[in-house]
Amino acid sequence: MGGESAIRTAPRSGGTSTRPAGSRTGQRLSGLAVALGIVLFLGGFAWGALAYRPFTVPTSSMSPTIAAGDRVLGQRVDADEIRRGDVVVFNDKAWVTGALVVKRVVAVGGDTVACCTNGKLTVNGKEIDEPYLKGGVVEDKAIPTVKVPQGRLFLLGDERQGSLDSSAHLTDAAQGTVARSAVEARVDAVVWPWKGMLERPTGFGKIGALSTPGPLNTILLLIVVGAVLVLGGGAYGPVAGLLARRQRVRTEPVGAR
Repeated sequence: MGGESAIRTAPRSGGTSTRPAGSRTGQRLSGLAVALGIVLFLGGFAWGALAYRPFTVPTSSMSPTIAAGDRVLGQRVDADEIRRGDVVVFNDKAWVTGALVVKRVVAVGGDTVACCTNGKLTVNGKEIDEPYLKGGVVEDKAIPTVKVPQGRLFLLGDERQGSLDSSAHLTDAAQGTVARSAVEARVDAVVWPWKGMLERPTGFGKIGALSTPGPLNTILLLIVVGAVLVLGGGAYGPVAGLLARRQRVRTEPVGAR
């Protein structure tokens, strides 16, 4: 028996370890990251569901800003939050029964609107620059001077020539205007195909305050950060285990029994 000893010492670890890989501090931080990520991710979706509604634009009357079939997000806003230049979704039975319509607000209660002077829309006697129009130019569209009643809106499509907007309803009792209360949402962004946030209608800034962008960018940031935290925190254990195994392979003596 004088050769190799028959007694072998069992590994202290007992073979395979069932403990989570990584330090305790790392495990706690990864768990915290996952929990926080879930809160941010789900909170972002919940906030978005409360603040926005999706709509599909059925016609090309808002071209080139919004094309037919585009999917948009409309922010739920109060009627008194609507400003000149806003693109809104509304329902007016005098226009199309039971159908939602998407147009741009060019004048609000108390304004005087007309077209065209030097090829531009005028509101309260001031020419409005509208770079969102095709070529930045108003197509030939004659609109007589209209005084917008209080509590109502005058709306036009960005594709002025073919849009059935307020200018097509001038002979109605309300001279083509729509009640503020008919507005269901203010369009904040085109999301499919992705075009992002609508550009601010700065041309109306010379008349009064513009609307501020909705919280869509903040909501998207919360969702992205949440997803990164969940994925990063969840990957800590597997990554730490892989690094630990590689470390053991490098430090184990060659030919050890």
